Amino acid sequence: MSDRFLIRTATIADVEVIARHRAAMFRDMGSLPDQLVPALESGTITYLRRAVAEGEYVGWLAAPTRKPGEIIAGAGVQVRRVLPFPRPDDSPPRIASGLQAIVLNVYTERGWRRQGLARMLMARVIDWARAQRIDSLVLHASADGRALYEQLGFAQTNEMRYEDDLAPDRT
Repeated sequence: MSDRFLIRTATIADVEVIARHRAAMFRDMGSLPDQLVPALESGTITYLRRAVAEGEYVGWLAAPTRKPGEIIAGAGVQVRRVLPFPRPDDSPPRIASGLQAIVLNVYTERGWRRQGLARMLMARVIDWARAQRIDSLVLHASADGRALYEQLGFAQTNEMRYEDDLAPDRT
């Protein structure tokens, strides 16, 4: 790890900065209009207060070594159970128990990009997943993040997403 940055595990006290980073990430990708930022941040804070306490969400935050209170990047995982599934490419082939983590909220503030922070954070995520014996680690890559994730061993899959509104009466 670089001596320029400190990486630590996120706590409940960090949920506001994680929510701010999450909103900024979606805005940077062009999928969050300004008027929806407060709702996303509020909903994220509500979710994270519970999920961090219960271990459903685990996150890591980065700060400059000289300013450890200034959070400049982060990444997290949402731990979830899925049905057991085959792992035919493992040696030997096996049935996975169904413990999965989805990588979320990988974000670096603009002034700190291209300095290896996302790579350092993702190394923490991968190390944690190995230590926890996670069966599968998945993510949805932005165009900017795809090359890094591929370098780290992630591969495109055949996942598809239903794009129509599933709750048309929602307000």
